[in-house]
Amino acid sequence: MTIAIVVHGGAKTVSPDKEQPNKEGCLAAVQAGWQILEQGGDARAAVEAAIRVLESDQTFNAGFGSTLNSEGEVEVDAAMMESKTLRWGAVAAVQGLRHPISAARKVMEEKPRLLVARSGERFAREHGLELCPKEDLVSQEQRQEWEEEAEVIDRPNTVGCVALDVNGILVAGTSTGGTTGQPQGRVGDTALVGSGLYADHRGACSTTGDGESIIPVVLAKTAVDFLSGDAASMDGVLAVHPEQAAEKAIEVLKQRVSGEAGCILLDQNGRIGWAYNSQDMAVAYMHDELQQPAVFISKEDEAPVNM
Repeated sequence: MTIAIVVHGGAKTVSPDKEQPNKEGCLAAVQAGWQILEQGGDARAAVEAAIRVLESDQTFNAGFGSTLNSEGEVEVDAAMMESKTLRWGAVAAVQGLRHPISAARKVMEEKPRLLVARSGERFAREHGLELCPKEDLVSQEQRQEWEEEAEVIDRPNTVGCVALDVNGILVAGTSTGGTTGQPQGRVGDTALVGSGLYADHRGACSTTGDGESIIPVVLAKTAVDFLSGDAASMDGVLAVHPEQAAEKAIEVLKQRVSGEAGCILLDQNGRIGWAYNSQDMAVAYMHDELQQPAVFISKEDEAPVNM
């Protein structure tokens, strides 16, 4: 059985001085997830491990290093979904949680639902997840940008991961700190099934970008639907390569709404696709036909995909 994993560090503009940190962070994340998959571990654990790496790296807008809201605080969202049972779990607008993706997984495994703000924080405490003073998630760079109201050139969007394990289970996960200066309590696409992520028997998708643009076109579900060749089809026949499906989904967004977005897509055969309409998008992936993980800042760096 094929195994594969893809991570993204956000659809954005990557300034030259941030190229290496973005590559190193995505590479470390994909390696963490791949180690689990190649040892026979499940896709839930692989996705969680990969995203935890990104949540610990202040290069990315998730966990430590998240953007600050209107009150100068970090509020995080995360979600996870798996293909076999369509189980999902999410938390949103939560403070003082080091690894929101771990909370999303725990919610998914206990009872599919979305827990917001104090409800999510209470759930994390009751299940022994890693909590911290909310100030500990604020990086110096983000505090300075917020205080100076500086124009942010390189500010990652949502991070995410999709994985296929040896048992043929697909899992998608997303995690974010939201948008700079967002109103307190604002929730974007990340925690919403169908928009920020989706996984079923055909494929798994994680998105990134402007949540208010991603939500109305249910970007993640749209990308997975395109794998069947017809956005309305559920017959499971994969007529379209994930690369084409991802591109079609982004084209739908471009035609219907304004805003930047990107997505990573993995089908049941372990084929990989990704697309975006921002200037750059940090992506890394690994599958059992590669000798080592591949990592990119833009599509221009990747060899053409054989459809």
